[in-house]
Amino acid sequence: MYTAEAAHPFLSNDPLARSPTASTFQFDDYTGSAKTMEVRVTSAPVEESQTLNDDIVPTSTVYSTTEDLPLPRVLFQAEAMAPVSNGTHTAGHKDTAQVSAKLRSVTTEWMSGATKLKHYLNKTDELIVCPGVHDGFSARIAMSIGFDGLYMTGAGTTASRLGMADLGLAQLADMRGNAEMIANLDPYGPPLIADMDTGFGGPLVITEAVNQYIRAGVAGFHIEDQPATKRCGHLSGKTVVPVPEYISRIRAARAAIDYRRADIQLIARTDANQQLGYDECIARLRLARDAGADVGVLEGFKSHDEARRAVRDLAPWPLMLNQVEGGHSPVITVDEAREMGFRIVIFSFATLGAMFVAVKEGLQFLKKEGRIRVRGAGRDGEQVVGPKQMFMVCGLEESAAIEDAASGGNGTFKEV
Repeated sequence: MYTAEAAHPFLSNDPLARSPTASTFQFDDYTGSAKTMEVRVTSAPVEESQTLNDDIVPTSTVYSTTEDLPLPRVLFQAEAMAPVSNGTHTAGHKDTAQVSAKLRSVTTEWMSGATKLKHYLNKTDELIVCPGVHDGFSARIAMSIGFDGLYMTGAGTTASRLGMADLGLAQLADMRGNAEMIANLDPYGPPLIADMDTGFGGPLVITEAVNQYIRAGVAGFHIEDQPATKRCGHLSGKTVVPVPEYISRIRAARAAIDYRRADIQLIARTDANQQLGYDECIARLRLARDAGADVGVLEGFKSHDEARRAVRDLAPWPLMLNQVEGGHSPVITVDEAREMGFRIVIFSFATLGAMFVAVKEGLQFLKKEGRIRVRGAGRDGEQVVGPKQMFMVCGLEESAAIEDAASGGNGTFKEV
């Protein structure tokens, strides 16, 4: 079984695609919806006792397939089609063997977050559900439950890191630092979509912001059309910048992504619905799509019908839905979002709101009763949650395994 490195647009930034080594499949062609490809293999001849599932593959043999290429890196399983005799290939093959290379469906387990998110959007029709997380602990809990994606909320980042309201106070260093920490808790885990607010400045600053998000391991980000003095999308009194300024932000972000040949997904957001109405939102999102945005988001739907209409008006371009309970939009469930045709749904306040309620209730109980209460399934409706239970969510077992392996089985975490 071989990992094939493909020299097509998805991998043009991959050194293995530019300089394939022995036993590397190289796609010389990648065109059309059927994805016709030539696969050139360089290695030693196949001996009689060997199969193409072993470590040796034929010399300079070209295979073709018209099966769809599902991912930038694909796996091939080749089966020998011609007989071999006396340890050499039969006459007429000239030290080559005729084989068929069959594309296999590839697990996304070892993909980067950006490549994984791109695959979800381009190669599946599944709805990607992303709870909003605001710090490492909330991200760890969400990961332990098994969501397919995460969303780093700007409001939650501002509240948790700065202790301030979401009024444009968090800057690039705040947002990128939080996103980098969350994305790298498990680089091959659920892809992280992160808030980029307005891009934090003009085209040069936006370019630097995109570069930093790419290096941080962010899978996708949204950039919006509010002015620098922005506010949470579910507060009143929002304004938006003129269309040319908004589209310049999208173009700058697209150019930065293309220059780095990155898979990070560019999500264009408009907050114009509150001030200028639905039609202006659709017009802005169409221009953003034409400027290179991969996904769109219309912030602040006023009704279910408006949300459903937006998906229809912008189809087949994928749309993301931002669900904020208690905000300015109606509640739309995951099943409803799926039925409407949204591709991503983020629940921005999923952990921040839950934390607010739980922490406030717990501290009020402490102040009144003089002890801690954690609600759960324990005796009298209470459950004691100690450090070990919380640290298990934060990778305690993985850390113990690392130390145990490094110490030759004499790690210090055995009794923890």
